[in-house]
Amino acid sequence: MGKVEVLVNNKESGVTQIHLDNKISVVENDVIDKKYYLDCLPDEAKVILKSLASKWKNVLDANALEVIPLKGAMTNEVFQIKWQTIEGEMSRKVLVRIYGEGTNIFFDRANEIRTFEFISKNGQGPRLLGRFSQGRVEEFIRARTLSAPDMRDPTVSALIASKMKEFHDLEMPGPKNVYLWDRLRNWLSEARRLSSPKEVKTFHLDIMDKEISLLEKELSVSPNRIGFCHNDLQYGNIMLDEVTNSVTIIDYEYASYNPVAYDIANHFTEMAANYHTETPHVLDFSKYPDLKERQRFVQTYLSSSGEQASDSEVQQLLDEVEKYTLASHLLWGLWGIVSGHVNKIDFDYKEYAKQRFQEYWSRKNTLLSPHGLSNVNVISGRKTLASMISKKSTKSPLVDSKNTKSPRISRKLKKFLGLGLFRSKH
Repeated sequence: MGKVEVLVNNKESGVTQIHLDNKISVVENDVIDKKYYLDCLPDEAKVILKSLASKWKNVLDANALEVIPLKGAMTNEVFQIKWQTIEGEMSRKVLVRIYGEGTNIFFDRANEIRTFEFISKNGQGPRLLGRFSQGRVEEFIRARTLSAPDMRDPTVSALIASKMKEFHDLEMPGPKNVYLWDRLRNWLSEARRLSSPKEVKTFHLDIMDKEISLLEKELSVSPNRIGFCHNDLQYGNIMLDEVTNSVTIIDYEYASYNPVAYDIANHFTEMAANYHTETPHVLDFSKYPDLKERQRFVQTYLSSSGEQASDSEVQQLLDEVEKYTLASHLLWGLWGIVSGHVNKIDFDYKEYAKQRFQEYWSRKNTLLSPHGLSNVNVISGRKTLASMISKKSTKSPLVDSKNTKSPRISRKLKKFLGLGLFRSKH
């Protein structure tokens, strides 16, 4: 069992050691689910929770904690912890995050904690209250997590755009090197290592290194704005305080310096997802924001510092964003492949990956026009997409079963992808 840290009530370091010899007693509950979720918490976490609650004078019983699972997490298990307080006062709450199995493949936890602490000190997110070997305890933000439809609301979208610019302008300590391309190559290496030869062929992992090199070359031609990017700005990582009409960005596991166009592109592609349905892995790319929505977001983003952006500045960033959606699809496709092998959370990671890759191949030829491509080692998006679909079972809704000799792309797939095939979504 690892070291336990409670990061409160120490003015110098903010760290207090807690010995695990002290057993925490927990309230017995007749409801099976509540007892089950309580048992999900590691003993180290329970020690930290008891230590925190015992310092809050308005908590009736530090041992009587209620554990409420929060849905929608695909990398970690997340729980809200609640204690009853004296009459007339709001209940005390914190958040416990238990790291998913195998997730160290994706990021450096020590680096994530440093990022968390820095952002917290700069007033950009929740406070870190404690750490244990399998996770951490965070301040509970009294705001609501956005839903998928919220991302399309013009008022909320404007708040996100301004907050994203503020986040990008953070002066994070350390080198300001773009990490996107290294991350893509690292995840590709892991995906190949974990996958069977059949999976490598099915998902075209054997040629993916050429695709990454192609994207890096094509997207690095024009000077990119570099900022400290969140890199996973889906609706579940944004909190809205409806009293102050402000948003908070949370969960910094993937945060790093990157082109800001990539972060915006990734945010746009996340609008195709709704992780709180019966089929959370299913993406609907018809929900990708239209040109007017994208223009409005980018205009707000560029003008949030006080200076009005010119039309040419808006258009340039819009063009960059569209191209960086390709990098987003490749990255999260690879994430899905790796997660399918290492993560036990109930989510169809490989089907999710398949959709991401299909969207990449369907849009590649349009976004990277022949005029901008160096024609050496360019792989046809149309050909590869058709190849991916032909390898699916004939029972698949993505295959046109009427043509067995030369699989063509069905109307249902076109509708699924949300665009006239191989045409940009304008």
